[in-house]
Amino acid sequence: MKSREGHLVELVDDTGRVLGEATVAAAHQAPGRLHRAFSVLLVDPDGRVLLQQRAPVKTRFPLRWANSCCGHPLPGEPLAVAANRRLAEELGAEPVSLTEVGVYHYYAEDPATGRVEFEYDHVLRADVPAGLTLLPDPDEVAELRWLDPTRLMTEIDADPRTYAPWLGGVVSRLLRPTPTGPTTTVGPKTTASPTTTVGPTATVGPTTSAGGPTAGSATPSGRRVDDVSERSGGR
Repeated sequence: MKSREGHLVELVDDTGRVLGEATVAAAHQAPGRLHRAFSVLLVDPDGRVLLQQRAPVKTRFPLRWANSCCGHPLPGEPLAVAANRRLAEELGAEPVSLTEVGVYHYYAEDPATGRVEFEYDHVLRADVPAGLTLLPDPDEVAELRWLDPTRLMTEIDADPRTYAPWLGGVVSRLLRPTPTGPTTTVGPKTTASPTTTVGPTATVGPTTSAGGPTAGSATPSGRRVDDVSERSGGR
């Protein structure tokens, strides 16, 4: 895994309008700067979603279980292009067709690293065949597993500190889509057995930052930020 801390991200307002640019590192320094991101959910024919346990070297929320893939488009980069790039880098996946099912606007602080997530997050769904071939990068991903999304929401409620704080909100958009328009790129899909192993879990939960917008507080324009403090998704 090459460091992406120096890559640029798009700074946006709470409607998604581009305001400027910043490095990944600067955008995630407390109190955080709202920026564009995406969260991908790969869905198999049985309706299960692929989860990844974030590698221990991650700078934000290491060893938490999260959605299939996350990332940030470069300034001006189409979401589908950025998402397929990260799917290849993290999971070794071939290009997939993607559809946006909603936007998740949230803030969360990682007490273990002091970094924050303050993101305008486009939630992207990809329907994939059974037995998808995956070759995860161990510097990105510790473990993979497939899980029914309704069961996943129950598990998040029961043990939120095991999961990335954005996961509940992301899965909520999958279960109750609010499409903003399709974001698609069509590519080949491959076939092999998915990984189903479960690895160790983390035990530290996120808190809100005194320097940034606290859970349930308003953004500078007055709109509220989703609460992701201990429910790992702020539903």
